[in-house]
Amino acid sequence: MSSLKQFIRNVRAAKTIADERAVVQKESAAIRASFREESGDHNIRRNNVAKLLYLFTLGERTHFGQIECLKLLASPRFADKRLGYLGTMLLLDENQEVLTLVTNSLSNDLKHSNQYVVGLALCTLGNIASVEMSRDLFPDIESILSSSNPYIRRKAALCAMRICRKVPDLQEHFIEKAKMLLADRNHAVLLTGLTLVISLCEADEEEGGEEGIVDTFRPLVPALVKILKTLSSSGYAPEHDVTGITDPFLQVKLLRLLRVLGRGDTHTSEQINDILAQVATNTDSSKNVGNSILYEAVLTILDIEADSGLRVLGVNILGKFLTNKDNNIRYVALNTLNKVVAVEPNAVQRHRNTILDCLRDPDISIRRRALDLAFTLINESNVRVLVRELLSFLEVADAEFKPVMTTQIGIAADRFAPNKRWHVDTMLRVLKLAGNYVKEQILSSFVRLIATTPDLQTYSVQKLYASLKDDISQEGLNLAGAWVIGEYGDALLRGGQYEEEELVQEVKQSDIVDLFTAILNSSYAGQSVKEYIITATMKLTTRLTEPAQIERLRRLLESNNINLDIEIQQRAVEYGSLFTYDDIRRGVLERMPPPEIREEQRVLGEATKSKRLSKTPSKKKPSQVTEQDMLLDLMGDPPMPTVSAGGAANGSQHNADLLADILGGGPSTASAPAPQAASPPPAGGNIGSIFDLFDAPSATSGNQASVPVTAAAPAPTPAASQAPVYTAYNKNDFLLTFQVHRSAAAVQVMARFKNTSVGEHFTDVALQAAVPKSQKLQLQGISSSELAGGQEATQQMRVVSVQGPPPAKLRLRLKLSCAKSGRAPLTEQVDWSEGA
Repeated sequence: MSSLKQFIRNVRAAKTIADERAVVQKESAAIRASFREESGDHNIRRNNVAKLLYLFTLGERTHFGQIECLKLLASPRFADKRLGYLGTMLLLDENQEVLTLVTNSLSNDLKHSNQYVVGLALCTLGNIASVEMSRDLFPDIESILSSSNPYIRRKAALCAMRICRKVPDLQEHFIEKAKMLLADRNHAVLLTGLTLVISLCEADEEEGGEEGIVDTFRPLVPALVKILKTLSSSGYAPEHDVTGITDPFLQVKLLRLLRVLGRGDTHTSEQINDILAQVATNTDSSKNVGNSILYEAVLTILDIEADSGLRVLGVNILGKFLTNKDNNIRYVALNTLNKVVAVEPNAVQRHRNTILDCLRDPDISIRRRALDLAFTLINESNVRVLVRELLSFLEVADAEFKPVMTTQIGIAADRFAPNKRWHVDTMLRVLKLAGNYVKEQILSSFVRLIATTPDLQTYSVQKLYASLKDDISQEGLNLAGAWVIGEYGDALLRGGQYEEEELVQEVKQSDIVDLFTAILNSSYAGQSVKEYIITATMKLTTRLTEPAQIERLRRLLESNNINLDIEIQQRAVEYGSLFTYDDIRRGVLERMPPPEIREEQRVLGEATKSKRLSKTPSKKKPSQVTEQDMLLDLMGDPPMPTVSAGGAANGSQHNADLLADILGGGPSTASAPAPQAASPPPAGGNIGSIFDLFDAPSATSGNQASVPVTAAAPAPTPAASQAPVYTAYNKNDFLLTFQVHRSAAAVQVMARFKNTSVGEHFTDVALQAAVPKSQKLQLQGISSSELAGGQEATQQMRVVSVQGPPPAKLRLRLKLSCAKSGRAPLTEQVDWSEGA
């Protein structure tokens, strides 16, 4: 047989995997044959086991050599025992049945006169001990911990730690011995003793601390502090010196144990504060060894009940780490500051410029950690500065950073924006720099911002138009621009309102059509962009006034009647059919009412890293939350889901969730939807007749790109004319009355809105209502949200009881909103009781 060295040469000399496999199989067969011969030569057996260990490193099967390892353990020679124990640790594990045969050998060797044999047995026991073996041999370990030999004591301490992890019930047997180890003068024994105590205390904390092991070791804190003080202030010690620092490994272990003992205990923390300040100020930070001690000291400061001054010192040390040339030190500093910023935000803010400098670091890991930390630093006072820096970084950032950055900037702007114009400008900048990476939630929030800010609609549509003229390659910019231009295209023609040069230039109606045609015919127009452009094109037919341009828009829609995408084709055909009915088309394509922004609709981050910036979202899904829920909260009642009769969306859901549905705020769909035209038709309009004229069903294919319209209030029941009429509101030229009709199943309420003035005009008329928690309310859509002088509109409600007959007396909380002759919106809340 060949020697181990020759075997390794043969394996390495193999030129192919097949050649290597042949060498391994030949040698394995020779080893098996040698085992069967039962040769008494220890050298041969030792050579065979050494080859098996090499085969083990190659991933080959070595189970047939386990018994040979046990035979080496029984040999009186140290060389045999050393290789036998090594083979036992590598080739066996605690699940092997043959392991029970090792227990006797271990028990004998733990009592051996040679310290190195005892060390081998302790090392093997710590690595492969099973529960049964641990219970059998722990008395031997307990007695060895009292040995006078420091070499054996430190090995026994580590073995005891492994046994306690394997069998937690045995921890109590080693507590007193562990206290003795902490008083040992030998540095190596003290180091292993600290490791054992830390393991015991951490296991105790994980189990809830019922056994009180941490409390048992807390009286030793003064002695530990004294040892650490001696180490940090001692002079040169040749036997423990590492680049001028005395035993840094022991100092780190001491700091770690002090952290465990001081966590959550004020008295212990006070005992530790002084030594932590001493270590933090006296340790040399010019060398990596000193930085390791400082880092452990910072972790201890931040984990115990330290005073604020000491915490600031710890944060300053981390800030100093950020200027270090070593990438690893900068990385751990950024990682730690990410955890600290919630506890000491002001202290971390002082190092803001250094953190921003890390965004330009060549190491991608450091850039990623610095980016996470930069977002957590944003607040009301620094949002302008930090977002400006982040936008500069977004311009040159790698593609993998852009999705997270666009989301986080959107979250920060949504929460901390100093004013809405800055918010709009920031999101426009994001769309221009990384529009292809902007998620639907961010886009939805941006569109809602414009829809709910009438003062900035002209500015926003002009800025988006100017941006699209410069660049149509960003999908997010195309989507937002198409929606806003389609909704507020008429405002685009009123140029010259702002100081920006590009907004002073006149915009012709033909320019808008040219832009939409260019986007639609470009290679950047994906399916989502085309869907948005098609619907926006249809809306522009009511926003533009030149017949020639309206005809161009009609032909643009007609060209998509044969589009290969069935969704685009269907919408183009439906929109083309509306040209036959101008009155209906203008009513259907009126401006959408501005939604009310709720916390559930605000931009919320996805990763744990965004939770610090976003407010806690409601547990209820956005699609389940209505304005009625908000009013119920005002009444002190829990929210109840409502379903409109016939499946129609109720008025509050219509007002609050349309934009969320458009851009993904509500339930997700199979494809990205086109923007919808969703204004109510004129009073008296019958939506069912529209689809009858088209010879199509009242529901489209179910995609959100269809043209949603608010259902007209159904005609009152025959007995409603005799039902009593109550006045609910009569102020500011606005009259609201309720006509109540009762049946055995429910109470039907017909709400009538009337403009009692002569020349005034009301827009955005909306009614929301809430009932007590013992009742359920179904609220249908209002017939018209605009009322000229003397004009009326209706809206029907239905109230039922959760249990029992309908309520004998209605009690409603009403929220009425409208805008009078273009003035600021008026909102009033009143409580109404039937018969009052």
